[in-house]
Amino acid sequence: MQFDDDADLDTSEVEDARGSRVPGGRATIGGGIAGLIALVLGLLFGVGPDQLGLSSGNPEPVATSSSVSEVQQSCRTGRDANSREDCRLVAVVNSTQDFWNAEFTRRGGRYAPASTVFFTGRVNTGCGTATSAVGPFYCPVDRRVYLDLGFFEELRTKFGASGGPFAQAYVVAHEYGHHVQNLTGTLQKAQDGRQGANSNAVKVELQADCYAGVWAHNATRTPDGSTGRPLITSLTDEDIRDGLDAAAAIGDDRIQERFQGRVTPESWTHGSAQQRQQWFYQGYRTGDMARCNTFR
Repeated sequence: MQFDDDADLDTSEVEDARGSRVPGGRATIGGGIAGLIALVLGLLFGVGPDQLGLSSGNPEPVATSSSVSEVQQSCRTGRDANSREDCRLVAVVNSTQDFWNAEFTRRGGRYAPASTVFFTGRVNTGCGTATSAVGPFYCPVDRRVYLDLGFFEELRTKFGASGGPFAQAYVVAHEYGHHVQNLTGTLQKAQDGRQGANSNAVKVELQADCYAGVWAHNATRTPDGSTGRPLITSLTDEDIRDGLDAAAAIGDDRIQERFQGRVTPESWTHGSAQQRQQWFYQGYRTGDMARCNTFR
C-alpha cells in the first residue's frame, strides 16, 4: 500500500491521546480466558465498552498538549504516511472518509465525519472507560473510532495474522463500516442481545467487513481534497491477502479454537473466518455497498 507523497494529510480527523493519563476508577471485566474471549468477541471490531460492563466515564478522551501535537507535527504529507505507522493510519482515515463522503453524496445522502482517537493504556469514551485490552472499537454514542496502536502487534502475535500495513487499514475501514451503519440506522440491529451464527450481531459485523472491502475497491480511485488525485496510489494483491488473512484471524471459530479449545457457533457474535473473508472480498470485488446486504 502506497500513498501520494505530495498529498496533505488532514490530522483534524485524528485525536492523538497517546500518553494521556485518564482519571477515574479501574475498568472492570472478568479476567482469564473467559474475560479475554468476552473482550475479543464483544469489543474487537464492535461495540462500545459499556456493553461489557466496563466502567462509565467522561464522553471525551483526555489528552495532554504534547501528545495532541505529535500527529499534527509529524504527519503532514503522504510521504510521512509511507514512512510512519501513525501517519499511515491518519492517511487511511482520510481516504476512508473521503470515500464515504463521496458515496453518501452520490446516493443523495449526507455523510457526517467521525474522528479516530489514538490512545494508550486507557481512554474515556461516550460508551464508558476502555483500556487497551479491548482492542479497536467504534462508539456510536460519541461517533468515534478508538485505536491503541499496540493492538496491531497483538493481531499478529496473539491472533496469528500475517500483519502488514493493509491488515491495519482493514481494521480501520471495518470500524468506519460501523460508523456508516450508525448513520444509516443499521447498527442498532445488533443491539437485540442475541448471539449465534445467524444472529443480527454477526450480520452487522459481516456487513462492516463488506464495507471495508467496498472502500478498498475504491481507494485508488477516490480523489484527495488537497491534490484531486487519489491519496492511496496502489494496493497490491499481497495487500488484499493481508486484509483477508486479518479477517480470518479474528473469525469467531478461529478465536474460540485458539482460546477455549472448541468451537461453539451458538455464541458467535462476529462470524466465522470463512464468512469474514467472504464478505470482505464481496465488497472488494463489487465496490458496491448495495451488495453488502448480509440481512437477506
